[in-house]
Amino acid sequence: MTTMATTTITTAEVQRDYIKEYSHSLGRDMELLHFGHVGRPLLVFPTSMGRFYQWEDFGLIGGLSDFIESGAVQLICVDSVDGESWYAKDRPVADRVRRHLQYEAYIVDEILPRIPERPVACGASFGALHAVLLAARHPTRLGGFIALSGAFDTAQWLDGYHDDNTYFTNLMAFLPGLIDEAYLGPLRAMRPKVVATGEQDPNVDDSRKLAALLRDKGVDVGLDIWPGWAHDWPYWTDMMRRYLAG
Repeated sequence: MTTMATTTITTAEVQRDYIKEYSHSLGRDMELLHFGHVGRPLLVFPTSMGRFYQWEDFGLIGGLSDFIESGAVQLICVDSVDGESWYAKDRPVADRVRRHLQYEAYIVDEILPRIPERPVACGASFGALHAVLLAARHPTRLGGFIALSGAFDTAQWLDGYHDDNTYFTNLMAFLPGLIDEAYLGPLRAMRPKVVATGEQDPNVDDSRKLAALLRDKGVDVGLDIWPGWAHDWPYWTDMMRRYLAG
């Protein structure tokens, strides 16, 4: 088992913690960055096959520094295993989805219990899928979600394969039949609930369909369509600032 943690100060006010530790759910070491120490926690997922340092490297941490420094929010930026799951084309599809479920167990069983209150799941591009899927599957464990420029129909990564696991990890498949108030009640109570994308984003229809499915269930999700493509880090910084300020 490997455990390592170091702490540095990125500004006079922002605490930055790097943590590397063994995940029993995944059977390997995992890394994360934690920015800030008080405020509402944001659980941050990277983009497709991205890393835990992505939001820092592409300027989103700097773009939100005033929110962090003021104590309004703190960010827990987790790593991904997308290259071992959804994007692992060399593996059987059933194995890819099982690996995703192991990753979900890592988040639910190993990360969430250490966060002092229910976090807002946030992500851009493929991270948006992670954010909403986690919120829909574990609504009592999360306080909200902000999903930016996402693609939400996981069938496109599964080569036509279907089983129970693929069904219950596809928002477009299981949301229409979801009637259990144990899930819908907490989903309705979440704040914020945001799905945002650009009007020229190639996956814009996924955002519209997801919002419509949630609204059909009485979940008052905010659908925000931005002008143009809007699928890039400067846009995502502006989006996060808008939704955190709102």
